[in-house]
Amino acid sequence: MINMMDKIFLLRRLLTASMILVAALTLRVDAAEIVDRIVAVVNDDIIRLVELNKIVAPVERQIRDMNLPPDKEKKTIYDKRMEILNNLIDEKLADQEIMRFHITVGEGEIDDAIERIKAMNYYTDEDIRKALLKNGLSMDDYRSDIKEQLLRNKLVNLKIKSNIIITRSDIQHYYDQHLDKYGPKRKYMLRNIIMMWPAMMDDESRKSVYARMETVYDQLANGAVFEETAKEYSEASNADDGGELGLFMMDELAENIQIALKTMKPGEFSPIIETDQGYQIFFIDKIVDTPGKALSEVEDEIQHTLYEEFVNEKFQSWIEELRKDAHIQIIR
Repeated sequence: MINMMDKIFLLRRLLTASMILVAALTLRVDAAEIVDRIVAVVNDDIIRLVELNKIVAPVERQIRDMNLPPDKEKKTIYDKRMEILNNLIDEKLADQEIMRFHITVGEGEIDDAIERIKAMNYYTDEDIRKALLKNGLSMDDYRSDIKEQLLRNKLVNLKIKSNIIITRSDIQHYYDQHLDKYGPKRKYMLRNIIMMWPAMMDDESRKSVYARMETVYDQLANGAVFEETAKEYSEASNADDGGELGLFMMDELAENIQIALKTMKPGEFSPIIETDQGYQIFFIDKIVDTPGKALSEVEDEIQHTLYEEFVNEKFQSWIEELRKDAHIQIIR
């Protein structure tokens, strides 16, 4: 599994791959129009405008598709551009450390890494080649990417991971602070009846839908079986199942639904509730209280989570120290 630190290192490659695909489909730029220059100096290395623009292009396109107000769009693009440039600077610093510590990766290690990826995702060689071709990449490109990942992983292992110690106290503290995740949970088995309205329905038509739903509510109030009533009147795709929705925790539901259900008991139905989809009536089939997980059951999971958090924190601190000692100049 790729952790957050690895994702930082992978950002450039992933965005570049996406840019290649987008460019192949949509961009028609005359090479003569591209102006290149140095945008940053990182010790003895440089970052060029073309290199930065290749990564920024698909991100900028996504931002423009959001139809933001002009000033906000301009600021969002600028902020994202500076974020990507700083990521590139961090990559340069890391690559320089790789050179300084003479960290290397052999062809056999690359082969093993690809085999692990294939095994974890049930990929064949053909699957990988098709995916690369779709993104305009070759197997040599892929092997080069894997090599960079492995080099940087080795650097992290050398400088960061070997210094991390997670104590029993750390695990206990995390468990105590996340009882909402590991403690007992109450879930509600729900059914519903819904009468939908078109988005542009006028008030009179909406009143008509509400009146029909009131008729259904009266039938339920007079003892009609909810499941059968849902089969007859509900306009949702689950009507044939008697309106069965499944198990939900209270905080997974919209606030107005929570308010209606929180005082209800199994076998009771709600008032008519207005939702984005239409008018609904909810029914509680049953309430299921699931026991919490003991610390011993989740200890390995917590240790892994803490490990990733500590790696990320130490990585950021380490990068900041490298930045302090480095000659970095951003040329605007």
